[in-house]
Amino acid sequence: MRLRLPGGFLKVSIDSRDDRAMQYRQLGQTGVKVSALALGTMTFGEQNTEADAHRQLDVAMDAGVNFIDTAEMYPVPPRVETQGLTETYIGTWLHRRHKRNDIVLATKATGPGAHLGHIRGGRSKYTAKNLKEALEGSLKRLQTDYVDLYQLHWPERATNMFGQLGYKPAQREEHPCIEPSLRALSDLIEAGKIRHIGLSNETPWGLMSFLALAREYDLPRVVSIQNPYNLLNRSFEVGLAEVADREQAGLLAYSPLAFGTLSGKYANGARPAGARITRFDHFVRYTKGQGVAATAQYVKLAHQFEVDPAHMAISFILSRRYLTSAIIGATSEDQLRHDLDSLQFPLSKEMLKAIDNIHARIPNPCP
Repeated sequence: MRLRLPGGFLKVSIDSRDDRAMQYRQLGQTGVKVSALALGTMTFGEQNTEADAHRQLDVAMDAGVNFIDTAEMYPVPPRVETQGLTETYIGTWLHRRHKRNDIVLATKATGPGAHLGHIRGGRSKYTAKNLKEALEGSLKRLQTDYVDLYQLHWPERATNMFGQLGYKPAQREEHPCIEPSLRALSDLIEAGKIRHIGLSNETPWGLMSFLALAREYDLPRVVSIQNPYNLLNRSFEVGLAEVADREQAGLLAYSPLAFGTLSGKYANGARPAGARITRFDHFVRYTKGQGVAATAQYVKLAHQFEVDPAHMAISFILSRRYLTSAIIGATSEDQLRHDLDSLQFPLSKEMLKAIDNIHARIPNPCP
């Protein structure tokens, strides 16, 4: 049951299963339907034990989530001692629960990185050999014969990503090897080991290049792009939103709560015990300068409309027509259940306008 308030909704109870009904959206042009909320898993193996991970997967599925996202590199922060544990925990859950046919499973191949030499010995360019090796490792850990969506975790070339501003190409950069990578992914599809392909942390040029080459050479088409998107970082709207919309390569939005800051739990410098930013204080993307100021205004706005700040932040993302799924992650079962309830709170035009007013005053403080 919900009571309508000026510009929003206040939850009274959630006894009815209908109140929690999941929404489903098409994954690109595939005909595959994925839940509007996906379960992100990068805490599995670092902040969450195997038992925690299995419980979260059960809770998510019970709520109607059928889309699980992981990566070869996880958990985060990446460490030699924990790399691969996230996929391993998902794999043991799949083995015990026999739920493989009930989920859309996505993972990612690690790209080049100066501090990731422990992954496949540093062989991280998206060559046919490296992609095959990366995928085989993921399949073994996940205890499955195939993944539904295989994503390139970030571009192989030098470009803006992970908050970098000001395009600075490498001094001696080789020509981007997009076509060979696409052909290698095509071979893995032909082998039945992946069903669809996606990109992550990409730019408009990169996404359009993959789509153009697929069209030109009759190669597999990118069906999604997994990029950061939240109230503090709406840079996706500048160029990628149009591509995602017109080309039907929808957004898989990660960091919808901006590392939890948009929940308001870090307000006034608070550092809750066990929280992600408390434990890993080098994650400063959403805790600097104007980001803190914008967060305070969004949290205040949510309270004015008597809506939970986390629900408002996630519901805003769900309102975007180019969104396929918002990826929510949690460090506790209670947090996961709370975020899943965001589906109950569609935002009114009045509230969306108020959000845009804040965005106009402090645009993209944490790109």
